[in-house]
Order: sequence, then structure tokens, then C-alpha cells
Amino acid sequence: MKRGKRLVSIICIFGMVVTAALGAGCATEGQRGAALGAGAGALIGGLANMHGSWGATALLGAGVGAGIGYLIGNEEDKKAAEKRGRATEEELRPLAGTTWQVISIVPKPKKSHKSVVSYFSHDGTAVTTKTNMDGKVETTRERYRIVGSTLILSTPDYVENAKFRIEGDKLFIDYGNGSAVLQRVS
Repeated sequence: MKRGKRLVSIICIFGMVVTAALGAGCATEGQRGAALGAGAGALIGGLANMHGSWGATALLGAGVGAGIGYLIGNEEDKKAAEKRGRATEEELRPLAGTTWQVISIVPKPKKSHKSVVSYFSHDGTAVTTKTNMDGKVETTRERYRIVGSTLILSTPDYVENAKFRIEGDKLFIDYGNGSAVLQRVS
């Protein structure tokens, strides 16, 4: 009888592992790691205490495995997101290393500035410096990349897609609900 119970236990634990592995197909790496860790932890926990309360040890193992699996998978998600955040050299051309000053904006902004200057760095960061009428300076940083004739500007809070073109020393940007013309500074 004990032998039959042991076989049923092993089959149940194996089923948990297979279910966790198959259920993780469309998940993030963190979720996939948690599912696989839970299955592996349940298997190890259940096999470690076959003579006693295998269910309790399997459950404990599943909890510990899920936690560890999630931590490992979540780090993979972070690395992948960071890698996607970096633009390639091709995605930065032709703006990389250039500085532009806004000469007109339509519709006219509610708050006027003495000057608005944007620098597009080689690392995919666009730094815009606005000098207010009272002399106060505001600086914003955005990630940028270019896909075809689309300039993509983003922060953790938003993503803005705009059509752009360069004609001589002028940069024309069309946001759909507005537009800007910038003059090349360097």
C-alpha cells in the first residue's frame, strides 16, 4: 500500500512540474521563473519527505521555489528591458551629436520661453533646455530613437511618436496635433 501511495505522490508532483512548465509559455521571465521554481520546489519538497506529510513539504518547496524563481526571472526581465531601451547607432542617425534651437511652435505654447534648445547625444538621450522669460532654466531628459521618418521620444511616463525631416539646417517635427521648426546650432 505504501508503494502505491509513493507512486501516486510522484505522479502528482510530476504533474505539477509539467503544468507549471507548460503554463509559463506566454509569461514574463519573472512569472515563468516563479512557475518553474514552484514546480521544481514542489517536486524536491515532496520527494524529500515521502514517508511523512509529503503534501506539506511539497507546498513549502513550491513556495520557496516560486520566490527564488521569480527573483531570478525578474532580473532577466530587467536586463532585457534595459537592452531594448538602448538604441542602435543606426536608430540615432542623423540626429546623434547635434544641437537644435526651436524657432517656431504651432500651436503657440501657453508658456513662452526665451529659448528652447535640444541636444541629441550619441547614447540615445535627448536633453532639452528651456530658458524661461524670468531667466529660470528647466532641463528635461528623454530617450530618443529614429525609425524611418519617425522620431520616438520617451520617458518612463510617456512615448511620443513624431514625423520629422531635415532640410539644410532646419529640423521639422510634426506631432500630429502640433509642429515645431528647429534651427541647427551645431
